[in-house]
Amino acid sequence: MGCLGNGLWFIFGGLSLGLSWTLTGVLWCITIIGIPIGIQCFKMAGLAFFPFGKEVLYGGGAGSFLLNLFWLVFSGVFLAIEAALIGCLFCITIIGIPFGKQCFKIAKLALMPFGASVI
Repeated sequence: MGCLGNGLWFIFGGLSLGLSWTLTGVLWCITIIGIPIGIQCFKMAGLAFFPFGKEVLYGGGAGSFLLNLFWLVFSGVFLAIEAALIGCLFCITIIGIPFGKQCFKIAKLALMPFGASVI
């Protein structure tokens, strides 16, 4: 089911979300200071491209909290809104609900990616 879900996801919604994460990572990597944030964006782009069969575990300490606040102001809100809107569109139909749930997982991750690990 995961392979089929990931294939359909990539066609119908994953490509746009993954490219958004990748573009955000490239923009962060333009500056020297933003390279660690850009690398995290590239890791999360992999999840946005193929989310089925993967879980996100949240954790971290004070450093992750500060980076998440900085991230939220400059990039996180826009990526979260994009994923949430696409998730709402998917949830209009019963067949799209599993895809909508993946979008909401990515939207939550877009709000606090630091300290999160994808399994």
